Amino acid sequence: MEEQTIDYEASGLAANVEYGGFWIRFLAALIDGILLSVVNGILMFILGQQSVLYNIISILIGWFYYAYMESSTEQATLGKKALGLKVTGLNGERISFANATGRYFSKIISAIILLIGFIMAAFDDQKRALHDRIAGTYVIKTN
Repeated sequence: MEEQTIDYEASGLAANVEYGGFWIRFLAALIDGILLSVVNGILMFILGQQSVLYNIISILIGWFYYAYMESSTEQATLGKKALGLKVTGLNGERISFANATGRYFSKIISAIILLIGFIMAAFDDQKRALHDRIAGTYVIKTN
């Protein structure tokens, strides 16, 4: 696999950019998971757990939340923002909604291989998980 690096001159990022590691990303995902669980709980109360509509809307909410937030000017979900993280493209740029969508659904691959795709971030020099490599993204610290 070709090594991908940030072009610091083109992106305007400092050469000493700090990547978001496994544990801080885990905590951000936990925060996001709690928030989405509350929303899904309300939705389940309204529509009922066995409803096909509930399942479809629940999937759409998760996808839209991650893709919209990570492609927004904030470049972060609420969990990432709370912990001072943001998602960037290979050159430090804001990613598109389509790219964020690809990143979101690539997490399925990271998960089905016994979570190894997520664990990769703990051992990678650039703290990239499998879905980051697939989508061409980095998670960096903002402070």
